[in-house]
This record gives sequence, structure tokens and C-alpha cells, in this order.
Amino acid sequence: MSAVTNTEQLIEMGKLRTEWAGLEMPVLALEKERLAKERTFDGLRIAICAHLTSETANLGRTLMAGGASLALTASNPLSTQDDVVELLRSEGAKVHGKKGEDLESYNQGIKEALETDPHLVIDDGGDLISAIHTYRKDLIGHVIGGAEETTTGVKRLRNMAKDGKLAFPVIAVNDSLTKMLFDNRYGTGQSTIDGILRATNRMIAGSRFVVAGYGWCGRGVASCAKGLNAHTIVTEVDPVRALEAAMDGHRVMTMDEAAEIGDFFVTTTGDCSVIRYDHMKRMKDGAIVANSGHFDVEIDMADLKREAKSARPVRHCLDEFELTDGRKIFIIGEGRLSNLSSAEGHPASVMDMSFADQALSLEYLKKNQGKLENTVHTIPAEVDQRVAALKLKSMGVAIDTLTKEQHKYLNSWETGT
Repeated sequence: MSAVTNTEQLIEMGKLRTEWAGLEMPVLALEKERLAKERTFDGLRIAICAHLTSETANLGRTLMAGGASLALTASNPLSTQDDVVELLRSEGAKVHGKKGEDLESYNQGIKEALETDPHLVIDDGGDLISAIHTYRKDLIGHVIGGAEETTTGVKRLRNMAKDGKLAFPVIAVNDSLTKMLFDNRYGTGQSTIDGILRATNRMIAGSRFVVAGYGWCGRGVASCAKGLNAHTIVTEVDPVRALEAAMDGHRVMTMDEAAEIGDFFVTTTGDCSVIRYDHMKRMKDGAIVANSGHFDVEIDMADLKREAKSARPVRHCLDEFELTDGRKIFIIGEGRLSNLSSAEGHPASVMDMSFADQALSLEYLKKNQGKLENTVHTIPAEVDQRVAALKLKSMGVAIDTLTKEQHKYLNSWETGT
């Protein structure tokens, strides 16, 4: 088979995959139609560091329809869908990414995206914006602003802003209600379980399923595992979240305690060294460990690789590590995002809202160029309301509206008992 034929086949596969995802992305489709009519991004260059999936392809198509020139690079070495990469290239975007690329190639992709001298950036984890502020400071005066997709990235950017290092405004798309409450909870919940099942084909019902962290992502994973009849356990450092987990019906304990009884472990904290080798050497034989945090720092893979007697791949995206006493620990996706390394990421229907938020955030940044402080901004409430209303309409769901009397009552103070 020639390379040209192979590329053509990948493009066709990418088209089919992207069209399939697009069927569940009606809000983004509506925004694409409007942005194309208004030519909102004419003459603008947009750089995106994100998971190169069919859902991202629909976002890219939306921005290009609005007149943007687009450069994309992968935000994770294992999440790239090669057919989507070829599709976007065939449609005029500059794309760097390959499934399973090494860190050198990953970093090269970020450099290539920034070589396009972007006016706007979309980031997923903060690597692109961080690169601008470290080795491409010459771009700072050209960048109108950026939008960040993830909890991890928003944390990094808030720390930059706190230290006075953030040189242009960034919209925390992750913090929008139509992203956080749905993408983080329902998307991460379903896609993480999907990744675990694809990697292991193990039964979750009846197992002890440990979730580290009870933010929106952890809530989603724990809820889905519980829905599959697992005995769910949550570990936390925040007393309020731990209390919520307990009130939601999950057992709450320390990771030291959970390590000895868990069958499945999933980290969702956005912090480092959540599952350490001290925990893994206490786990039962056959324990399965996965991460759903953005970076591969939540599981101490370096210590495990150093201390294990042997290691080998046993299934796609599943590695076996034999400890010195003969017990075996299984790691999904090299400790990277399990829902994207061994599965396909969030369902399109939930990414519909997240990526509509992204497109509208860039539009907001463009319209308010020069008016926003160089800090992390929450998405405008009207954007959240617009996306939610369009999503409900696409689902055929109608809601009530306030009467004049109700509106007056809610906006007054005179009436009491």
C-alpha cells in the first residue's frame, strides 16, 4: 500500500469519525453557521494545543469557517487520532501530532504552533501559554488572549497571574458552568470507565473502586463506578469534599487504607504523587491503577519502574509490573489520561458545550481586545446562558420563563412576611 493511498484512507476515516461526532454537536454547529456568516475571525491566526480528536476537529472546522488560520498540536502524546490529524491537514490547518509520539516530538509541536505567530490561543493544560511566557516572549505583544480548557491548566494560569507573570488575558473555559458541571462530571465519568473497560475488559460490579479526589471529575468517575455496582471509595485532602463524598454514599478513607483493599484505582486530583510506590507495594495482587488527571504526575511511575522486578505490556494500553514479592500491579496508559490513551475521550454531546464555550470565548476576547486585564477571567454569564439554552433546544427541552410579577419580586426587597 502506498503512502498516498494510506493518507487518503486516513482522511476518509477522519471524515467519517468527525461527521459522526458532529451529529452530537448541534450547539457548535449553530455557532459555526453564525461565525461563518459574520466572518468573526477573518485575518486572525489561532493556535490550539488540545487532544487531537474528532470533537476537536469540529471545533477546528468551526474556527476556520469563521475565517481563522489554524495551527494545532497535541496536548497529550497518547490521545491523538491520526485520521483526524490527516483530515485537518487536508482542510488547510497546520497540524503536528502522532499517536504515541515521544516528548521531543510533543515539544516540537508546541514550537511549530507558536511559529505561526498566533493572535489567539486555546490551551489544554497550559503548556502552550507557558511556552509563550518562557521561550517565546517575543509573541506576547501579538497575542490578544487565550482560553484554557482544563482544571490543571487553570491552576497553572492562576498561579502565573498571582505572581504577576501572565502577560495577556485568558478565559478559564474550564470554570464555565456549561463546561465544568457537564464535561468534567459526566464526560470524565463515562470516558474514564470506558478507558478502563477497553484496557482491561474486567468486571467493575462488585469490585472495590477507589477514586482519588472528589472535584467534579472525581464525582463523575465515582458516580459512574457506583452506577455499575462497584463498592466505591473516595480519598480526599479537602474536608468539605470528603464530607460531600460521604453524604453521596461513598466510603471515605486515606489512600494508605484504600491501597490495601482496592481493586481499581483512579486519580483525578491534578496534583503530583497521589499514588506513590509506598501505596503500590501495599496493593493486592492484580490491582489496576489509572489516572484521569491531565498530566502523568499523579502516579509515581518512576519509582514503580525502578523498584519493580519486571515489566511488560499485556494488552493495549495496559502494562504489568511485577514487584519483588511476586505481586503484580497493572497500569493503564503509562499513567497518562486513561480516558484518552485507551479510549476516545469524552462523548461528543458533552464536548459540544465545552467547544462552543471555547469558540465564544475567543470571540469575546477579540471583541474586547485591549479592554481586559492580564489575568484569568471567568467566562461571561451570558455565554454560559446562551450555550445552555441552545443545548436544551437541541434536546427538545422547554423551560419556564419568569412572569413580570416574579421578575419584579426577585428584584425587590420591600415584600416580606
